Amino acid sequence: MRTEDMLPICSKLDAIGFWSLEAWGGATFDACVRFLREDPWERLVKLRKALPNSRLQMLLRGQNLLGYRHYPDDVVRAFIQKSADNGIDIYRIFDAMNDMRNIRVAIEAVKKVGKHAQGAISYTTSPVHDIPHFVGLAKEMEAMGCDSIAIKDMAGLLTPKAAFELVTALRKSVGLPIHVHSHATSGLSAMSLLKSIEAGASIVDTCNSAFGEGASHTSTESLVAALQGTEYDTGLNLAAIQEVTAYFREVRKKYWQFESPFTGVDTRVLVNQVPGGMISNLSNQLKEQGALDKMDAVLAEIPRVREDLGYPPLVTPTSQIVGAQAVLNVLTGSRYKSVTMEVKNYLLGHYGKAPGPINEEVKRLAIGNAEPITCRPADLLEDEMDKLRIECESFARSEEDVLTYAMFPELAQTFLQERNAGTLKPEPLLPKEAVSSASSRFAPTEFKITLHGETFHIKLTGSGHPGEEKRPFYVSVDGVTEEVIVETLSEIEISDGKSAGRKKTAPSTGVSNRPRPTHAGCVTTAMPGTIVDVKVKVGDKVEAGDGILVIEAMKMENEIQAPTRGIVVAVHVKKGDSVTPDETLVEIQ
Repeated sequence: MRTEDMLPICSKLDAIGFWSLEAWGGATFDACVRFLREDPWERLVKLRKALPNSRLQMLLRGQNLLGYRHYPDDVVRAFIQKSADNGIDIYRIFDAMNDMRNIRVAIEAVKKVGKHAQGAISYTTSPVHDIPHFVGLAKEMEAMGCDSIAIKDMAGLLTPKAAFELVTALRKSVGLPIHVHSHATSGLSAMSLLKSIEAGASIVDTCNSAFGEGASHTSTESLVAALQGTEYDTGLNLAAIQEVTAYFREVRKKYWQFESPFTGVDTRVLVNQVPGGMISNLSNQLKEQGALDKMDAVLAEIPRVREDLGYPPLVTPTSQIVGAQAVLNVLTGSRYKSVTMEVKNYLLGHYGKAPGPINEEVKRLAIGNAEPITCRPADLLEDEMDKLRIECESFARSEEDVLTYAMFPELAQTFLQERNAGTLKPEPLLPKEAVSSASSRFAPTEFKITLHGETFHIKLTGSGHPGEEKRPFYVSVDGVTEEVIVETLSEIEISDGKSAGRKKTAPSTGVSNRPRPTHAGCVTTAMPGTIVDVKVKVGDKVEAGDGILVIEAMKMENEIQAPTRGIVVAVHVKKGDSVTPDETLVEIQ
């Protein structure tokens, strides 16, 4: 959601009296830069000004901050200082592995700037996760100086019985307020929240009903109504909340083109444990690869990969790590034929200590005889802030810009350069009336064409992002999956949300002329993505299994290895290139 759609309702939200409003952090920072093309720091400043009476809360991934890797301690401290300066009051701090070593520095930094540090337990179920385990985590958080403890049930796995027992145990063991966060994906959250409240939880998370339920949270209005007249009455004005609901119901209509079919109740989560924040993202990524029909297979593979990796809770970044590997296993048709760099780093201990035993065969396939680290991963990292300031001095205007660059270097560089040039453009919000059979790129998605007397049944199964000069479309032609590259020579421009006009675009450079693979030395990718590193050049000698390319797909980096021993005779890609399956990226003879 764009900031401009939030600000008009802020005064009403501010007057209701919520314990806090979660307004920043988590994936919202990434979405601002990547899709909305808004400065996330400017968003925070605007929200702080518009919500003067409310405590603003953010989600912080411990040593991962808002990115997908561990950052040095100086980056963690700088990020927390600047987010506090710009308006954050409460930091919900968690680690995807529940490795308490990875949240200590963040907690210390929050306390130093005088803000509320909330330690969060990433809740999951497995043979190695039980109440004594979670109680132990809470005690460590209390000892670190946390002001409250959150149960972060990102997948909606809490049952009413489990919620009551866990909150009861935590209340007996620590002297801090307990905050319960449970997604509604499994259909259990409302019951679990009520039992949590009865067990002594002080704070619970809900979502306005315009966006609530399903992969989101229990609706705010529903819980407020349920507690009215009881000893747990919130005292919140239901009519005032309904005014907010009416506003957001209309706003949501503007974003119709981004709605996902995977945001309702799905009890499969009780088995696959895919969190609410991951399921819609996963479906979109599979759709873009023309593999949405593989969703059930991927959901079945995710628990197997999770078990192989020692039962990590599925929350960013481990949800992406497990999910991307599950997709690779399904799309390649062979488990661990290709292993992402993140899985390798996970097995090397660079994300922390795995909760349970790791599959030794998978470990051997991924990292061979390499010895995993046993220290806190960030202990191996040198301070970065001075280096980052130098790297981005030509386009960063502030310390906040440097921190944006720290989170997503290449993405942020493009974003900041375009911001400085005044050329930022968000993904367009197309009004439904602009979607017609004559002009829309969205319809139809299934049709028949007749060419040279032959009729073909075409079904569009996915596509790349709008606005790309060379945009991949994944189609089924008489049941056979194909990929076509469409070069945009003109596109629909929505200027004011009411009218559509034609805008000429620069001619593209042509469809990729990379050769198709013809022999064992042709290096290909299993998934469409972007080249982030080319590790070889023509003339290099390589051994089978050597890493020769790094590709980013599904927000994860995947190292592509040499399929055979030999000499590199051709390199058909460079850093930044978009690539697809069935293209030869490097040739080895």
